[in-house]
Amino acid sequence: MPSYEYNIPLSSVIEAYKKGLFPMAETSASKEIYWIEPKNRGVINFNEVRIPKKFKKFLKNNNFDIAIDNNFTKVLNNCAKITKNRKDTWINSTIKKIYLEMYKNGYAHSVECYLEKELVGGLYGIEIGGIFFGESMFSFISNASKVALIHLLERLKVGGFKILDTQFINEHLKQFGAIELSNLEFKGIINKNIDKKANFYDYSPRGFLPKDLYPLKNKIIKA
Repeated sequence: MPSYEYNIPLSSVIEAYKKGLFPMAETSASKEIYWIEPKNRGVINFNEVRIPKKFKKFLKNNNFDIAIDNNFTKVLNNCAKITKNRKDTWINSTIKKIYLEMYKNGYAHSVECYLEKELVGGLYGIEIGGIFFGESMFSFISNASKVALIHLLERLKVGGFKILDTQFINEHLKQFGAIELSNLEFKGIINKNIDKKANFYDYSPRGFLPKDLYPLKNKIIKA
């Protein structure tokens, strides 16, 4: 059943996530959204992260400045942007409205990568209890979204989260240790952890990340 713009209370969105659902739109031009419940769910466990050797070397170069919740709206818009390689997107105006409201209420967060003060990659997701629900990522230059992902994994582990939900699984996520669970297994993890306390800002507050917290510098993730 579709849900229509302006008629989705924040409490209803949160309850849907707690049941293992997440919203998607059929196209960027549609106003409707649909609540998706995949038969299988992609997740990353923080103690099972893998990082390819070539990418480890790249991380040592400290190529980007990383920021937290510095420009959530721009991250959201970039994730929704139509490009030459992406003819359409599941993020429509209703989806944007939902996540902007969640950001204003402290549920949604962004990890951002900057190069020479320009936002070149990032991701956003939803924090509810001990689960972080990853939503979307973008990258305008090579490896930017990957750096954001590794920082996110470190931040979530330090903050006491149980898992990162990736919704679906693909080869890109598999290289970092993503695995696939049945919907039943995933709901079991939600039920055990959705009311637990975790803190997205335990690692550092919103704003730009100090250089000494750059991914892999502190051996938070043993990959």
